[in-house]
Amino acid sequence: MLSMKKLLFSSVILLIVLFSSNAQNRNAATSGNPVFPGWYADPEFVVLNNNFWIFPTWSAKYEDQVFLDAFSSIDLVTWKKHPRVIDTASVKWAWQAIWAPAVIEKEGRYYLLFGANDIQNDNEKGGIGIAVSDKPEGPYKDYLGKPLVGKFHNGAQPIDQFVFKDKDGQYYLIYGGWKHCNIARLNNDFTDFLPFSDGKIFKEITPDGYVEGPCMYIRNGKYYFMWSEGGWGGPDYCVAYAISDNPMGPFKRIGKILEQDTTIASGAGHHSLVKVPGKDEWYIAYHRRPKGDTSPNHRETCIEKIEFDNQGFIKPVKITREGVQAVKSEQ
Repeated sequence: MLSMKKLLFSSVILLIVLFSSNAQNRNAATSGNPVFPGWYADPEFVVLNNNFWIFPTWSAKYEDQVFLDAFSSIDLVTWKKHPRVIDTASVKWAWQAIWAPAVIEKEGRYYLLFGANDIQNDNEKGGIGIAVSDKPEGPYKDYLGKPLVGKFHNGAQPIDQFVFKDKDGQYYLIYGGWKHCNIARLNNDFTDFLPFSDGKIFKEITPDGYVEGPCMYIRNGKYYFMWSEGGWGGPDYCVAYAISDNPMGPFKRIGKILEQDTTIASGAGHHSLVKVPGKDEWYIAYHRRPKGDTSPNHRETCIEKIEFDNQGFIKPVKITREGVQAVKSEQ
């Protein structure tokens, strides 16, 4: 009788374990949104060493926002946290508000660009910095010992940096807040800039409606320029885009592709895209504020799939709680 009870008890435990395992598998079928816990914003979405990476801002008060975490995944569903890939302890000129990272690999080294100190004029110290590491997960160390861009040019606050590699191998820095966006040609070792043919270093490419958060991608030979509109702390934050035949534009605004859904979340914006290597398959990482939450710093990072119509225009993105299905990054 005792043996039968033990057998029955063991069977029940086995069923519970199997049910739990199956439930976990069902839950892991999609990434869910947010894709990882914590208040994170301004996600930089990249493929490095055949893995997907997200480098977000840690969303906190400026005086506390002094480091950056990173997250990696093989499938967009399961994410590994890499804490404090950089902090202001290794950037002596930066003491607060380190945010909106941009990351790119070049010749086996990984460069992380960031905004720091939220400078309001040319008399304050701060702007866009650059750090370097031999590994995607860091640690990243200050590369120049000073900002790469520490002044205002064409009215653009030196924040929200993005590094774009063109078809000819030229790297550009695209950046700017305060409703102005600049583009500049990076030199070979990312220590400075190369002048354009007219001698200018920073050229303005600001489209109608631009506020901040620029990024650029090439698809089928066309340049997709994207940015955020509205106020980052409010519900009207959103993403719009333009298409051009040239990285210098002109960029004529086409329309919004990402905005709030009041049944799910508000303030959907400051995004970046990733293309699955070898496929015309694209995903968007962005931040949003949970439904009913009005705290400016309560932002969470989410992922959705990007779709294009037969003319190459981006279809409006529907924000979801489910996120995306698993996908492999295989080069």
